[in-house]
Amino acid sequence: MGPEYNLESFELSTQEVIKEAQRRGIKVEILDSQDNFIRLSKGDKTEIIRQATKTSADTYISSQIMENKEVTKILLAEAGIRVPAGIRVMDTESGLKYFEEFEGKDLVIKPQSTNFGLGVVVIKNLNAPDEMRSALDLGFSHDKTVMIEEFIEGKEYRFLVIGDEVVGVLHREPANVVGDGRNSIAQLIEIKNQDPLRGTGYKTPLEKIKTGRIEKDFLNKQGLDFDRVPTKNQKVYLRENSNISTGGDSLDFTDEVHEEYKKIAIKCANVVGARITGADIMIKEIGQKPNETNYGVIELNFNPALHIHNHPYKGKNRGVEKKLLDLLGF
Repeated sequence: MGPEYNLESFELSTQEVIKEAQRRGIKVEILDSQDNFIRLSKGDKTEIIRQATKTSADTYISSQIMENKEVTKILLAEAGIRVPAGIRVMDTESGLKYFEEFEGKDLVIKPQSTNFGLGVVVIKNLNAPDEMRSALDLGFSHDKTVMIEEFIEGKEYRFLVIGDEVVGVLHREPANVVGDGRNSIAQLIEIKNQDPLRGTGYKTPLEKIKTGRIEKDFLNKQGLDFDRVPTKNQKVYLRENSNISTGGDSLDFTDEVHEEYKKIAIKCANVVGARITGADIMIKEIGQKPNETNYGVIELNFNPALHIHNHPYKGKNRGVEKKLLDLLGF
């Protein structure tokens, strides 16, 4: 790769792969910087990679399985892995017929095929049909099929599986600010967004916290708004979902999580035939051995981000791009 290429035009995960490839003396050719397509060559070996983790290591059908949350759940359940119970609906009115069944319960409503947390809504203690209708409408704005699932208690952890190894574990905390007793929630968001780790478009380790309708509605449910001044050290959450892409914080737990959960994540990858995947697992207590009630695998992600494991909000750089190039035989 010559100096005419601007590394910063790539997503951060691809930047990490390019830099590690250059360290290893691998020839890097840019095929399409806008689409994050690169070609790596060393000796008689060549690999084409897109968006860092779309590689020849994974089959097309494996990626299709992971994109379909319902098929993923069926296969994982058959393998004895706990997944949330739920149903699929094809339109909002069909979903609303299940209101009484879910009333008073915690649930997740999400598009069947989704990534980056788009269209996902978590509802605690469902008590109004309009609340369910709004979530269903949002889900159908992203896909023609929407899933209504039980909400599994615990915290969500992303297990990055590369080959036969979990190379990084993150807890992604939903977008939040911590009060200082002086600034409003809007001002605290502005201050937190000034962190150089935060940006937009996956060019930085973390994304800026947004101040849109979802954040406004979530604050309203807590009796808050953007003008409220939180007390000192009061943590205020802006979203229910914890995706980095919606302003969440990444906290590294690779060394703290019970080894049995890592085995579950690797088993998940094997069940769907994936060599590279991001397994999202809800866990009540990461130090306790998994059992039938204290965890649940909520989804497997094709094309998982690498950079979030290298530049966590808190924790150490896991150098996961090295594991990727090892897997590809470089």
